[in-house]
Amino acid sequence: MKLTDTQKRHLRGLGHALKPVVIVGNAGLTENVLAEIVQALSHHELIKVRVNAADRETRSALIETICTQVRGEPVQTIGHILLLFRRNPKKLRISLGSIKKRSKTAGDEKPGKR
Repeated sequence: MKLTDTQKRHLRGLGHALKPVVIVGNAGLTENVLAEIVQALSHHELIKVRVNAADRETRSALIETICTQVRGEPVQTIGHILLLFRRNPKKLRISLGSIKKRSKTAGDEKPGKR
């Protein structure tokens, strides 16, 4: 499922207050860690994962592996924190269908020089 920019913005807002529920530590990405991520995604749909890696390349590779293995959609990555989304088809928790682009109205425009 590919997320639109508007949907990602909505999910980033929802994920702002979340704390990481899974931490990938020194042992790396094990089967148990992947199982925990899958379980958390099934229950919450939107989670934060802390990926402790020494350098950016390793961290990027781990994040890509996580997204591929759990079939999740990366919403945002800031430093060591990954915000991950995966729809639970049996029990929807987060609604993405009602999100629409906000249109600019006359009152929303920034005042400029005249």
